[in-house]
Amino acid sequence: MNIEEKILQLTDLEFDEAVYVYKNFDLARIMWLAHEIRKMKVPEKEVGWIIDRNVNITNVCQARCKFCNFHKTMKQDGTYITSLAEYRVKIEEMKALGGSQLLLQGGLHPDLGIRFYSDLFRSLKSEYPEIKLHALGPPEIHFLSKKDKLSYKETLEELISSGLDSLPGAGAEILCDDIRKKISPGKAGSDEWLAVMEEAHKLNLPTSATMMYGHIESMENRIEHLFKLRDLQAKKPEGHYGFITFVPWPFMDEGTRLKELYPGNYRRSAVEYIRLVAISRIVLHNIDHLQASLLTVGKSTAQICLHGGADDLGSIMIEENVVSAAGNSFSTHTEEIQEIIRGAGFTPRQRNQKYERV
Repeated sequence: MNIEEKILQLTDLEFDEAVYVYKNFDLARIMWLAHEIRKMKVPEKEVGWIIDRNVNITNVCQARCKFCNFHKTMKQDGTYITSLAEYRVKIEEMKALGGSQLLLQGGLHPDLGIRFYSDLFRSLKSEYPEIKLHALGPPEIHFLSKKDKLSYKETLEELISSGLDSLPGAGAEILCDDIRKKISPGKAGSDEWLAVMEEAHKLNLPTSATMMYGHIESMENRIEHLFKLRDLQAKKPEGHYGFITFVPWPFMDEGTRLKELYPGNYRRSAVEYIRLVAISRIVLHNIDHLQASLLTVGKSTAQICLHGGADDLGSIMIEENVVSAAGNSFSTHTEEIQEIIRGAGFTPRQRNQKYERV
């Protein structure tokens, strides 16, 4: 069986085979293969999108990620913890625009433990039981488990009982520890990130997976990242959600410490993104959905990706801070994202985090 036959039969590629495809197949060939897999996973000519709101719980974080311009230390001016009154305003604004999900991003705040987050989730759910909480991520779960001397399972169970509906794949960056130690030294390592997700899958908590590429990693690092996700997805219990979707996005470098430390060409061309989406679809044949990051790559590139493996354009993202703080300026709204999808030859399908039709 040759490589193309293995791909089209959804057979796991060996590492060297995946690297070879990524580096040597021409763009049209790799896109065609990825689109064939997309049609097997999502046969309808539909493309998903969602309305949600990204709210930063706090801007205090001790992870010291060198790609993040948004975080502050405890001693800096301008630190905050979002209040319930502020959540109410943001939720009402989101509901008025047709949204029903909060993407709550944390930050490793040294003074905030599991009780703070469980109380927050319960308060939000008591006032807005219909709102879905897509919140935190493996680094926060790892941090809370250490701070409160709980297992990952115990930490997740407490948050789920408090109202957590799904766990974002935040903080993955590149799941290779030699890279992570350089770009995010204070954050959970790759083994911890994967271990949190494994526990989430056992608990049947819907999750997503991500990759931030285009900085100091190699192509081989990207493939290693994909293989770790594929292998973890293969371990999820039968009938459980596991990773529902995968989302790659490029490193936004404007004003970042990472760019100062490692200046150079960060390989973020449109062609590079399209190729990465395609190889991701090929390797991650056991994850149903793949999202092109409209927020970071813009309309034209995202539309092309819909013909090269992607079946989703993500959120209109009412509020976003971390990527915006590093130079991203692209945004969209409800009517525009539907026109972008139609312009690529597909039918828009509004969805929730579980990729169920809204």
